[in-house]
Amino acid sequence: MQHRDVRGGSGYPAVQTTVLPQLDAMPTVLLIDDDPTLLDALTLAFEDAGYRVELAHDGREGLQRVVDRMPDAVVSDVNMPGLDGFSLCRKLREAGNAVPVLLLTARNHEIDEALGLELGADDYLSKPFSTRLLLARVAALLRRDQMRRRQEPEASPLLQQSLEIRSERLEIRYRGEAVPMTVSEFRLVEAMARRPGIVLTRDRLLDLVRGDDSVVAERIIDTYVRRVRRKFELIDAQFDRIETVVGAGYRWRPDA
Repeated sequence: MQHRDVRGGSGYPAVQTTVLPQLDAMPTVLLIDDDPTLLDALTLAFEDAGYRVELAHDGREGLQRVVDRMPDAVVSDVNMPGLDGFSLCRKLREAGNAVPVLLLTARNHEIDEALGLELGADDYLSKPFSTRLLLARVAALLRRDQMRRRQEPEASPLLQQSLEIRSERLEIRYRGEAVPMTVSEFRLVEAMARRPGIVLTRDRLLDLVRGDDSVVAERIIDTYVRRVRRKFELIDAQFDRIETVVGAGYRWRPDA
């Protein structure tokens, strides 16, 4: 696998130190890639930035390390033998594990990026990339999760006839059944359900879901909505609470 596009003249990624943005403790990031040279370089970058680093050399090892080590975030290459990054992400979400996942892809096709998000990735980064941008993206994922945790004690539960949202647990139940969600999916549902009947533009939903200044295409919201709808439809095949307002955005239809 080629990684020359992310390396400097010495053959390693150009490492640029980035200070962690006001995180409560030294977070742990799991790096998964079958290229040991790239892992060495990224380990140096993350450790210099103040992270603890765990390593896995393929998707199967990475899946086990998520279970054993419980990292705060995962950075995984997509193109790996055995269990690739897409399959890794799918297995994590199917197991109800909501650890933030950022996928690295060298293929640079929109279909690959969309597929990664459909399978439950929280973010993606196409090669070539700078270590500064990678560090910033991971820090943003952690910051969003941390901000939510700080707000949890003050967040009141949202109770409707068929929907229950417990912010302090990142828990959603629909018609009495638990709906497993990633952090981004949870924030999307909560943002709409706490504003029933209000049309929210994609830009506004991006602000509410991501809560940072990272540059992300608006279509990511469409991907999140598709994922969330499918999860609710597993409980109720006639689920229609998330309405598309053509040319405007989305809104949550309250109980009748």
